[in-house]
Formats: sequence, structure tokens, C-alpha cells
Amino acid sequence: MVNTVQVKVCASDPLTRFGLVSHIRQSPGMALVPPVKEQSADVIVASVDDANEQALDTLRALADPPTRRFLVIVDGGWSVDLHAAVDLGVRGVLFRKEFNWRRFHEAVYAISEGQGAFPTELQGRLLDQVERTVKEVLAPRGLTASGLTIREIDILRLVAEGSDLEDIAAKLQYSERTVKNVLYGLMKRLNLRNRAHAVSYAIRSGVI
Repeated sequence: MVNTVQVKVCASDPLTRFGLVSHIRQSPGMALVPPVKEQSADVIVASVDDANEQALDTLRALADPPTRRFLVIVDGGWSVDLHAAVDLGVRGVLFRKEFNWRRFHEAVYAISEGQGAFPTELQGRLLDQVERTVKEVLAPRGLTASGLTIREIDILRLVAEGSDLEDIAAKLQYSERTVKNVLYGLMKRLNLRNRAHAVSYAIRSGVI
């Protein structure tokens, strides 16, 4: 059985809010979150005139708890940093000029399942920002986009393969103390409980 997506609507324009609320109420796979249970919303649909700093302030006020996931409907243009928006919980964007109910449904369901739903234009912009961050910020510090260094990835890959510290040290030509220190440092930095947790983090990040 498909779970019903719990949706909260935030729109300053009464007509926009009425349209969204009415449609959600008529959609079998969606339900409006009752006011007393708004903290449990799976997706927050927020309609804004323009994606600017003021809009981000509005989302910031709604982002409690910080695990919120937003679908933002934008009347105008996009003029804010995409990284900042994603950090606030924005997981999808629909421009009003491209809006239809099919896309709305697809976006809500995708976001509720932990996926993203961004227009091609913004996907390209976000990838450009990630590439610049990797080249200008992470690479000079020996880091990858995962937050792990190349050396850390090499060690975790061998841990995942079942190698012990002695084998890892021999294969990578490090001392066992160095391997231990690298593992301890990355676990402390990323707040990981143990080596298995570190390997799991690396797998989820797609680096091993």
C-alpha cells in the first residue's frame, strides 16, 4: 500500500493557497496536515513571488525541525545561492510558467521519497556550483565532495574489503599508526561511531 504524503501549504497569496489546498484535498495520494500536526509534514509546499533572500528568510522560519523538505513554487526568477536553499531543505522547485498538476504530483512524491525535483536550468546551475566548490575549496585541501580525503577513501575501501590494519598499511605503504590516526581523525571529524559506520558513510557518499 502506498503511504499518503502529508503536505503543508504556505502561500501568502489567498488564491494560490486556495488552489493548492483544494487540489491536495482531492488527491488520493496526498493529505493536508492538520494545524496541530504541522511538525509531521512530509513535504512543505511554499509559494513565493521570487526566489530571493526574503524568500529564504521565510523558508528559514519554517525550517523547524531542520529536517524539513520544501517544494518551492516560484512566480518570478531565481536569484539566490542554490547551496543555501538546499541547506535549508529545498528539495524541489517548480516555476509558475512551467507549472501543471502532473509536475506538481511528481515533485511532491519524489521529495517525500527523499529525491530531488529541480528544473533542468537549476540542476545545471547547482552542478556548476558543486564543481566550483570542489575545485576552489575542497581540492586545495585534499578533500573530495564527500568530505573525505583521497587517502581516507583509499583506507575505507580496503576496510570495506575486509583488510585489517596490517594489510592496509602494507598495501598503501603507510605505518599502522598512520592508518589508525587517519581512521580516528575522519570518524571524529564526521561524528562517526566506528569503522563500520565510516564505511557506510563512504558507501552512501558514492566514493566506494
